[in-house]
Amino acid sequence: MSRIKALSAVALAASLAAVGLQSTAVGAAAAGPSSPSLSAAAVASRATAARIAVHFDLAAGQTPENVALAPGGVLYVTFAVGRQIARIDPDGTTRILATLPAPADGANHTPVLGFPLTSGIVRDTNGTLYFLYATGTTDLTGLYRLRPGGKPERIAPLPATGLPNGLALDKRTGTLYIADSVLGTIWQVPKTGGTPKAWSTAPELASTGFLGVNGVKLRDGAVWVTNLDKGTVLRIPIDHHQRAGQLQTRATGLPGIDDFEFTGHGDDLVATIDSAGTLVLIRPDGTRKTLLTGADGLQNPTSVAVRGNTAYVLSAAYLTQQDPNLVIARIH
Repeated sequence: MSRIKALSAVALAASLAAVGLQSTAVGAAAAGPSSPSLSAAAVASRATAARIAVHFDLAAGQTPENVALAPGGVLYVTFAVGRQIARIDPDGTTRILATLPAPADGANHTPVLGFPLTSGIVRDTNGTLYFLYATGTTDLTGLYRLRPGGKPERIAPLPATGLPNGLALDKRTGTLYIADSVLGTIWQVPKTGGTPKAWSTAPELASTGFLGVNGVKLRDGAVWVTNLDKGTVLRIPIDHHQRAGQLQTRATGLPGIDDFEFTGHGDDLVATIDSAGTLVLIRPDGTRKTLLTGADGLQNPTSVAVRGNTAYVLSAAYLTQQDPNLVIARIH
C-alpha cells in the first residue's frame, strides 16, 4: 500500500475505532433488549450457505464502500481508498472502470476522514452510474455520472465542508437523494445535474462527532436513512410537493450502522454494522436478529444489496485491515 493509502486507512480505522468503543457489545446488543440473543443454530437458520465470493486487494486501496446491482448478476462498487469505480462479474472478475483524480495539491482535505474517497453509487435503468466523491476541495467534491463506455463527469458540486456518503435514485421522478454525513443534510439533485437543494436538515440526521446520516434508500414514497453515530434507522415521507415530511424513528440502539437494504418483505431490512462486523435483520417494530458475523467472513461490512433471497455483503476491513471482500449468503 502506498504511504498515502496507508495513512488513509489508518485515519479511517482510528475514526471507526471511536465508534467501535461505543459498540463493542453490538454483536450481542444487535439482538436488542426485546429480542433474545441467537444461538449459532438460530443464526444459521436465517442466513445459510454464506461464502466469500471475492477477495479484494487491500494494498491497492480496494476497500468497497457501496454497491449497486445490475442485470446478469453484475455488481458495481466504489472503492473508497482507491477512489475507484469497479465492475464485479458473477465469476468474481473485478474490472476498474474509472479512477477519480486526487486533489491537485496532494493534501488530505476531506472533513473528518482526512482522505479523498468515493462513496455512494446507484445504477439507472439505461446503465448510467451515479456516484459520490468527497475530497474537501470545491473543484472535485460532488455528484458524478458515468455513462456506459464513457468517462466520469461531475454533474453537481457539493459543499467541500461536507461528506456526501449514501445515495439513492427515485427512478420515477429522476431525483437523486444524497446523505451528507458531516453536514447532517439530505441533498436533492435531479439526475440531469444542477444545484443541490437541502431537502432535509432535521436534527436527527446530525452526527455526535464522527458521522451522522449515512445510508439512504427509497421505499413507498419515503426516504429511509441510517445515522451511524446515533445508531438509528429513520423514515422521512415525501409529500406531494416532493418536500420532506415528518421524520419518524424506526429503530434505535445500533451504533456503527452503515448501509442497508429492504428484503422485499414489507419494511423488513438488513443492515451492516460496520464496527461490530455484523449483518442484522431489522423488523418494522425495531427488533432485530443477527444474520452474519466475522465467522462468515465479514470484515467491517460497509454495504449490502439484496436480490431475491440472496444478500451481497461488502466488507472494507477498515478496522481489521484484513481481507476486504464480498460475502454472498442466502437469507430467510
